[in-house]
Amino acid sequence: MNIDDYQSVNKKAWNKQVDVHVASEFYNVPDFLKGKNSVPEIDLSLLGDIKGKSILHLQCHFGQDTLSLARLGANCTGIDLSDKAIEKAQELNKELGLDAKFICCDVYETPNHLDEKFDIVYTSYGTIGWLPNLDKWAKVISHFLKPNGKLVFVEFHPVVWMFDDDFTKIQYHYHNEKSIQEENTGTYADKNAAISNKYISWNHSLSEVFQSLLNNGLQIEYFEEYDYSNYNCFNETIEFEPNKFRIKHLENKIPMMYSLVAI
Repeated sequence: MNIDDYQSVNKKAWNKQVDVHVASEFYNVPDFLKGKNSVPEIDLSLLGDIKGKSILHLQCHFGQDTLSLARLGANCTGIDLSDKAIEKAQELNKELGLDAKFICCDVYETPNHLDEKFDIVYTSYGTIGWLPNLDKWAKVISHFLKPNGKLVFVEFHPVVWMFDDDFTKIQYHYHNEKSIQEENTGTYADKNAAISNKYISWNHSLSEVFQSLLNNGLQIEYFEEYDYSNYNCFNETIEFEPNKFRIKHLENKIPMMYSLVAI
């Protein structure tokens, strides 16, 4: 794979996954349509009272979390690279009678598609790994925040991405040394799905995340690490509390997620 084509490679992969994800138990669209909020409690607590607030949701997939926030009274705009995901988001938005807005574009290109400032920029869970350059990512966030606006960011910990798929050995760099090129069958939402995809991704250390935000005028106000995942999206997991998952043989020995708020 040519890393210069990472956007087209990854867009193709995400387009192939949309129908599988919409039909999966992982995303549980039937309960979502009946009113279940899909945004984890960690995220909701960091977002705070969002009624009447404007939120830009970067890398929103097919819009489930964006629409959950819209149900709570926020004015939401979702961005995603996958045109098929955005089409599904718009379909769900219409079905639910909400007024969220969805735009199909690469994160870096968002300023060319949207002329607005937001109270909150929100992005979460498996997002920045698809981006090669975090300085450009942070520049987009800074561009869209109102004065005193805040970034709410929850992500899987870079330590998780160092392991092989079954967490038996360290396979990848902690720092962003080079691209990670893989070909997998199934998806994190349905490991038995009859699809195969090629991906190009990058691991980003915590220092890279922090420095990119600081370089672009953001001040980090809150940071936390967690020894579990909110989602059962990895191999070899055990649910030790409701909706809290760890790698069974690693117990609570590694960080699995982190969150931060920056203004």
